[in-house]
Amino acid sequence: MENLISLVNKIQRACTALGDHGEASALPTLWDSLPAIAVVGGQSSGKSSVLESIVGKDFLPRGSGIVTRRPLVLQLHKSEEGSREYAEFLHLPRKRFTDFSAVRKEIQDETDRETGRTKQISSVPIHLSIYSPGVVNLTLIDLPGLTKVAVEGQPDSIVQDIENMVRSYIEKPNCIILAISPANQDLATSDAIKISREVDPTGERTLGVLTKIDLMDKGTDAVDILEGKSYRLKFPWVGVVNRSQADINKNVDMIAARRREREYFANTPEYKHLAHRMGSEHLAKVLSKHLETVIKSRIPGIQSLINKTIAELETELSRLGKPIAADAGGKLYTIMEICRLFDQNYREHLDGVRPGGDKVYNVFDNQLPAALKRLQFDKQLSMENIRKLITEADGYQPHLIAPEQGYRRLIESTLITIRGPAEAAVDAVHSILKDLIHKAMSETPELKQYPALRVEVGNAAVESLDRMREQSKKATLQLVDMECSYLTVDFFRKLPQDVEKGGNPTQSIFDRYNDSYLRRIGTTVLSYVNMVCATLRHSIPKSIVYCQVREAKRSLLDFFYTELGKLEQKRLSALLNEDPAIMERRSALAKRLELYRSAQAEIDTVAWSK
Repeated sequence: MENLISLVNKIQRACTALGDHGEASALPTLWDSLPAIAVVGGQSSGKSSVLESIVGKDFLPRGSGIVTRRPLVLQLHKSEEGSREYAEFLHLPRKRFTDFSAVRKEIQDETDRETGRTKQISSVPIHLSIYSPGVVNLTLIDLPGLTKVAVEGQPDSIVQDIENMVRSYIEKPNCIILAISPANQDLATSDAIKISREVDPTGERTLGVLTKIDLMDKGTDAVDILEGKSYRLKFPWVGVVNRSQADINKNVDMIAARRREREYFANTPEYKHLAHRMGSEHLAKVLSKHLETVIKSRIPGIQSLINKTIAELETELSRLGKPIAADAGGKLYTIMEICRLFDQNYREHLDGVRPGGDKVYNVFDNQLPAALKRLQFDKQLSMENIRKLITEADGYQPHLIAPEQGYRRLIESTLITIRGPAEAAVDAVHSILKDLIHKAMSETPELKQYPALRVEVGNAAVESLDRMREQSKKATLQLVDMECSYLTVDFFRKLPQDVEKGGNPTQSIFDRYNDSYLRRIGTTVLSYVNMVCATLRHSIPKSIVYCQVREAKRSLLDFFYTELGKLEQKRLSALLNEDPAIMERRSALAKRLELYRSAQAEIDTVAWSK
């Protein structure tokens, strides 16, 4: 199962490189779902010494006060026997450190780059990988030591800040807590045990390590703690004996230190019976084995998260659209395809597949008839105006039988007022068609991807509608003008006649201009105009649909397509000048999707081989 930890280390490094930590998101990420071991302890509890003993190298900064001021994500990779040991930092890719004193200096320098040369802390982790035949596959997160007071140069909030940082790691259900407590202090006051108990009250995720056993007062021992009698955890306590400061000053190497540690537990009467499960080497094996077990138990949950996230990433990438083609032909095809999708959405609005097209019918069924009814013919058909137009039409000789020229003038002057409602209907439909352009554009995600193309397509579509409106207005007003230019003769032939069979008028010519006669003329004209209005109520919508709606469906972007074919590659590229934020987002999502697919394949392989 060592391959399983190596796989998790690999995925964690990839997650880190892509920023997939989950710190900026409320959603669980792959990093959060992968088990890791967080090392927790108070200042001077021996945390650094424990880590160096596990690794077998001196590589951590040392000193008084807060030495660890940023989380250190330490990934150990067991390499083949005889291979060279080296370390790599994520922030220095392709640079290998074989001198571990240089590793210590780089940790200090990188900490200072983030926090300055102060005693401030930062939650931004440092990522370090160590490759050595002498380590076990393991991931450890070294956290700043818990403290109770702020020292000079630190803000008063430092105590709470460190605790909050530690909690942000150990509260995660997939985090294994390595609680470091010094044996020469009362366990009841242990910072590590106190905070671990708060986030893991049952001790299911906590492994206890007791340091400085060799520094306990004479006559005292840690047997009760190591046997789990003083404070019981689910897993047995492990005692370690680290190098003293004098040993460190004398550069006592780790091999000698480990040998002395084994001898201490084997030769101390109180600990002889526990010697087989004491020491740094045993601790490293326990941690590795436990991490393997936890990872194995989490595989179904990790697979579920990966599958869910892959689906979400694919959906998001689909929404953002495909990346831009490099050649002119590819760019032209992309633009044409986007325009086709927009055109299709637009037609669907008019055809009733999407909402909005019904508003056109509302113009024909309600707005136009209402406007025709609101026409006031009182002025044209007032007694005064009828008398005026009739007499003017007669000229120097009054009409003999019927005032035909007067009728024509009255009808023309009345029918001309219908132009207003006809033009209003054309404009109303034009406004609706323009609104549908904006709707169709908002429903075409590909246009959001390219703002410049969106503007050009929108302008081209509106200009096309403007040309259609002018054509429609011309055709519709011609319908009104036709009614003015040629009257329906049958209507007048069916009217009651004023001449008897003998052909003599029933009235004197001199009585033709009395009110009764003029009122009858007005009634006849109004009747005719109403008949024409009824006809135009049906013919105007036909003209508008033919010139505007039908043409919008057929040739909305035809002119744009013609001009598009004349553009050079530079201009095509300008149209596909994508929003940089979208490009960056797509690139990040694509990399993350690649990571998750790779992780999916590798974890599935491990799961099937169990």
